[in-house]
Amino acid sequence: MKHPAIGLIEVSSIAKGYFLLDQMIKKAPVDILLSKTISPGKYIILISSDVASTEESMRMALDVVSPFLVDSLFIPQLHPEILPGIKGNYKKQKIDSLLIVETATVSSTILALDQGLKAAEVTLLELKLGQGLGGKGYFVLTGDLSETEASLAHAKNILSDERLLHSEIIARPHEEFDFRRIE
Repeated sequence: MKHPAIGLIEVSSIAKGYFLLDQMIKKAPVDILLSKTISPGKYIILISSDVASTEESMRMALDVVSPFLVDSLFIPQLHPEILPGIKGNYKKQKIDSLLIVETATVSSTILALDQGLKAAEVTLLELKLGQGLGGKGYFVLTGDLSETEASLAHAKNILSDERLLHSEIIARPHEEFDFRRIE
């Protein structure tokens, strides 16, 4: 699949998460990309397949998840850098300006990242989803300053004020600056 569809659901109950996982894979032929607990006591399920199967599985989950739903997303044509980023596989890239976007949920992180990557000529350097972040997420992109600014504008445009926590652009990182050593 060149650009797969993905669906992600975040719930506030681990038990409900396990139940939803079973129901989602019974409903349609989907691949489970992530299924795990994240702090603080939430559960996330990330699925991928063709558009119709992903949408069918997500629709069923959203119909039965209330009142445990924290956030969700459905992206019919995912940007090709995101799945490798979820797995921690990034392209080697010369660092130009940096864009860092921090969001309140895993779903909003992926949604903003997809929009930011599609809107400008930027490259994903890092993606962190939920674990060890209190359920938040963030991503780091690089590109020309004008491209990181355009990417940020599109990412902000898709997020509500409560989902976008903070963002920064570092126009010219110092040559000694290595964000990957920061944990």
